[in-house]
Amino acid sequence: MTLTLREAGPGDIGAITRIYAEAVLNGTATFETEPPSEAEMGRRHAELLAAGLPWLVAARGALVVGYAYAGLYRTRAAYRSTLETSVYVAPEARGQGVGRALLGALIPACAALDARRLVAVIAHPGSDASVALHAGAGFVPAGSLPGVGYKHGRWLDTLLMQRALGPGLDRPPTRI
Repeated sequence: MTLTLREAGPGDIGAITRIYAEAVLNGTATFETEPPSEAEMGRRHAELLAAGLPWLVAARGALVVGYAYAGLYRTRAAYRSTLETSVYVAPEARGQGVGRALLGALIPACAALDARRLVAVIAHPGSDASVALHAGAGFVPAGSLPGVGYKHGRWLDTLLMQRALGPGLDRPPTRI
């Protein structure tokens, strides 16, 4: 079935919550250890949209099989041109290009906001698919933070990857 990418809406929050809950409980893509409620995911979605930031879903027919969004990397004003990417794919849709399609659509949406850098914070080792996804989209390693998370009975590092956008650092931002 054809994959459709579109902006996430309130009607998608249930599916988004289920996809994220699986990642929280079984993976290391997030360092949250308790799945947030549907109401909390709705609040997060509304907050990003109110800030003018992109949140996309990938659907096959009526079934949401993944989502991606960009949030502020940090909240202080000097970071305003740097966004952090998040991509989550339902277990049954992994390895089918859903993440690649979502990230491929998220990048130009962020560039349209005049963001100059995208950052991915990836649990490492153990997230080879996420590293490959981001590398394939032009992200390069920018450093690592050893042992900053503890989940599923083990210490986890984070690998930071980044990607330049738009005119780069030659002139100041005009938006964000």
